[in-house]
Amino acid sequence: MVYKQVPIPQPDDRQVLIKILACGICRTDLHILDGELARPKLPLILGHEIVGTIVKTGSAVKGLNPGQLVGIPWLGQTCGCCKFCLEGKENLCDNPLFTGYTIDGGYAEYTVADARFCFILNENQHQPASAPLLCAGLIGFRSYCMIAPASQNIGLYGFGVAAHILIQIATTQGKKVFAFTKDGDTSGQEFARKMGACWAGGSSDSPPEVLDAAIIFAAAGELIPKALNDVDKGGQVICGGIHMSEIPAFSYDLLWGERSLKSVANLTRQDGIDFFLLLRDIAIQTQTELFQLHEANEAISKFRSGQIRGAAVLVMGGF
Repeated sequence: MVYKQVPIPQPDDRQVLIKILACGICRTDLHILDGELARPKLPLILGHEIVGTIVKTGSAVKGLNPGQLVGIPWLGQTCGCCKFCLEGKENLCDNPLFTGYTIDGGYAEYTVADARFCFILNENQHQPASAPLLCAGLIGFRSYCMIAPASQNIGLYGFGVAAHILIQIATTQGKKVFAFTKDGDTSGQEFARKMGACWAGGSSDSPPEVLDAAIIFAAAGELIPKALNDVDKGGQVICGGIHMSEIPAFSYDLLWGERSLKSVANLTRQDGIDFFLLLRDIAIQTQTELFQLHEANEAISKFRSGQIRGAAVLVMGGF
């Protein structure tokens, strides 16, 4: 990435101009940088876990005003007229725009966003630690909502930003969480236990109890048959990432017994409403390492190499 001066963008009638306070670094940013997600807007300002304050509103904007604290998520705009949008499945929109991918994002001091896709945040969320909630938190929440409510033993495969947020919700609701890291990652396993996991081990280890459901956050296709093997009959395996390596062939008996396998695609605005409503009752503490905007490449490098436990967040000021 190149650090450079660009003009402050100006909002159209339906947009707001936002002074960015912080932007989290997401695994999706690495997939974009590495070319694993095709056809990004170029040149591109990355970043879609944005917390900022509104500076200016377009003439058609209602319900948002200068000075308000807002969060900007991955889903930046939908067409509103395809069959998916009309069915309330805007996360599957045929003609979407995505923050920090097909529209400029939050690795900057200012950005513009469609006002309809901004979440109003409360003053308790006026902190850099809130930035990861806008994608890692939301995707983890959507994944969690896909498993059966009665599930008690939940496996989280890949204990990164999303998992360390989600485990706080699950354990508060009385669930038992089993955390899987890369084999040999003892510090990651210790981090998972610190965050509330009842057990933590390597991805090839067998959990001490059968799982009711599993959520895979790691981009490793080989974890799908492993998770299916760990899950009980009738259980769900949810793939929470936007990109995954090739899935190896596996025998039908792993899926048999009415186990199910499902992916999570993006989010809806209703997900955001429900998620931030839930957070009024659950105090989430995100573990963060903060970087200045000009240190974005260093932050990306440390995040990629697994040197950060929790989330890396770029801070632009205002806290």
